Amino acid sequence: MRLTRLLLNGILGVCLVAPLSAQGVLTVPRTIVAGSAFSVQTGGSGPGTLYVVGPNQVVKMDIQLGSALEIAAGTLYNAGHYLVFVSGSSENASLDVTPANKPADVSFLARPSRLPVGLRGGITGAVYLFDLYKNLYTAPTPVAFQLSTPAGTVQSRSITTRNGAAWIAMDSSPKVGAAQFVARVGDISATRVIGQVPGDPCGLQMTAKAAGQKVEVETAPVRDCSGNAVPDGTIVTFTEVYNGVQATVDVPLKRGVARVEMPAYPGAMITVASGVVLGNQIRWGR
Repeated sequence: MRLTRLLLNGILGVCLVAPLSAQGVLTVPRTIVAGSAFSVQTGGSGPGTLYVVGPNQVVKMDIQLGSALEIAAGTLYNAGHYLVFVSGSSENASLDVTPANKPADVSFLARPSRLPVGLRGGITGAVYLFDLYKNLYTAPTPVAFQLSTPAGTVQSRSITTRNGAAWIAMDSSPKVGAAQFVARVGDISATRVIGQVPGDPCGLQMTAKAAGQKVEVETAPVRDCSGNAVPDGTIVTFTEVYNGVQATVDVPLKRGVARVEMPAYPGAMITVASGVVLGNQIRWGR
């Protein structure tokens, strides 16, 4: 008996090739699990050829008709619907291959890889389960999601898969740093690292003092609404308006503060902002 595998238009099936005089009843299991061994009962007599045709596989076997054929474990591994027939005969059958009985691999997608702190539902995770043969494992299965943050908080939720997939949204921590995002199914797990960075400046404040013929304005240490230091290089904009003329200076944070000297016009209005966040105003010389 000879076993040959062929690829035919992405379909795997079982076909028995035999003379017309060797027709008979063909019997196969209705359902098998991916990778399982099974038997095929043929009718008639004489030599023949068996084909199994289904998703992305074709199996060919030269056989003796009228006997039970043992198909070895691992021969059919792609889940899907298979056809079984004898060439030159009207007899045919079909069988379905289902995914293996338990998941063997977790595909875990976590987004984004980097985000600001304090975002409700800002971190999302999607899980897809696969069996040993990379078939999508579609049986409802609980997936345990856990997000451990630098603040020491742990968010945990269990979601049952639907059609092989599960999805969840988690809140980013109020503290900057790397969060560990884990998806676990039984003893199988996958981990992703989410970088959490400071949010927008919050409560922006500045002070002003005389510096010779100019006025020196300086911010307090700039932090986000959770108290995390905003990184150096963040742009702070100082604006001075005097007699309808506006002057603007952009200054990057250095060691957490921004500082600049501006003309000391009596009655000038000086404001500070960073992005869309506004700070306090100072009217100089009055």
